[in-house]
Amino acid sequence: MKTIMYHSTNNKKERVNFETALMNGLASNYGLYMIAGDDIPGLPSETLKSMKDMAYARIAFEVLNPFLSAEIKENDLRAMLDDAYDGMVIPTSLQHLTGQTHIMWLTKGPTYSFKDYAARFFGRMLNYFLKKSGKKRIVAVATSGDTGGAVADALHGLESVDNIVFFPKGSVTQRQRRQMTTLGDNIHAFEVNGDFDVCQALAKRLLGDKAFAKDLFGDADRFTSANSISVGRLLPQAVYPFFAYSRVAEYDEPMIASVPSGNFGDMMGTVLAREMGLPIERIICGVNENDEFPEFLNTDTYVVKPSRKSPSSAMIVSNPSNFARLIDLYGGHVYDERDETGKVIQEGVMDAPPDLDAMRRDFWSMSVSNPDHYTAIQEVFERYEIIMEPHGAVGWRALDTFLGGKHGRLAVIYETADPGKFPDEVKKAIDVVPDVPERIANQAMLPERIYTIDDPPFIREDGSLTVSEAQYVAAKKIIRDSIF
Repeated sequence: MKTIMYHSTNNKKERVNFETALMNGLASNYGLYMIAGDDIPGLPSETLKSMKDMAYARIAFEVLNPFLSAEIKENDLRAMLDDAYDGMVIPTSLQHLTGQTHIMWLTKGPTYSFKDYAARFFGRMLNYFLKKSGKKRIVAVATSGDTGGAVADALHGLESVDNIVFFPKGSVTQRQRRQMTTLGDNIHAFEVNGDFDVCQALAKRLLGDKAFAKDLFGDADRFTSANSISVGRLLPQAVYPFFAYSRVAEYDEPMIASVPSGNFGDMMGTVLAREMGLPIERIICGVNENDEFPEFLNTDTYVVKPSRKSPSSAMIVSNPSNFARLIDLYGGHVYDERDETGKVIQEGVMDAPPDLDAMRRDFWSMSVSNPDHYTAIQEVFERYEIIMEPHGAVGWRALDTFLGGKHGRLAVIYETADPGKFPDEVKKAIDVVPDVPERIANQAMLPERIYTIDDPPFIREDGSLTVSEAQYVAAKKIIRDSIF
């Protein structure tokens, strides 16, 4: 029973097990925990064949147990996964679209977003290890839309956990915001003046501030993360490509996965699935106008630009955290340069290139313009009478473009949010207002609790934003004076 080890993308000498990586959140030197390619466990062909009739929770066990068997008893893991992926609470389905193209609907969980899948796993893993150790943790998370609500819902009411969520002012929908701000109790939502990159930099800095945690709590390790930077969010995202394959493919048939991509968590989960042996012939990464990744594949140069607003609001990310994991897997190294205080002074510094030839064989990426989001939603609705929302529409446009409009190859598009979370965008595209999901309708009537950081972000010479010293000081003051 081999213990899978995780290294820091910024320090290969650090090697820890899953429990330590989960509790730490951020790895040493502000790196992300990653598994060496040779250490990613493979699944026997018999296991892949047997998934045809398995429920989602059972497939999750088959995929995740090889990563966790040395640290979690089999019966405990089965019980947690059965609870996390109860089909009555979080049903998963595939819908035929056209030709051999299907949509995987990851949208029917408690917050109507694919983020529920990773958040429910993360919450149960965290609670499991905390109860064993008697420790407490504060989960700090940045969100561009759906992550915050999913993590907050998954952690709400846990005795050993508090949750701090940073979200960008004016960049999440009212419905997304209320999924974070109406829970109360151990959920603390911060509205931040800036974009997602500011929120992400704020969360990362807080996670790395051992001195603040030691001073306030007497525990330097009190803060951990539930963003895509957490291995507790990364691993469960390897499950749904296996589920999709089990429902639409014949054994050993190659499949294309079209993954709308923002912070690259879904994409990295799909990479893990492929490395475990799932026959994925190409991963299509549709992005919005934040086009750093397709430009990198096309030009060999990674340039982080100021983030651009988009209808696919959860994908407004100009420097995806999981990009560091991807580059690490392909033999390169990218990091954010920081000063002595931990403040990022330059994002996306690549001092060792990856194997770009291999990456170009494995991935294809394109940027979808803001107007084309609406065109894609309209196209799918008029042709197939299916309502997609902006993120899924990016997945459709990227796949349709890659295939040249000919859908004769097996492909699955990830649909990542219920259209009812984006009623204004859907109505603008097709003049139809999607139904409001039940829990969202109920939250519209509840009071909100919001902590506000009004200080301006730091503006770099290129116009991009990051957390300012004043914002970080304000966040620490609220945490110290108003929450704990």
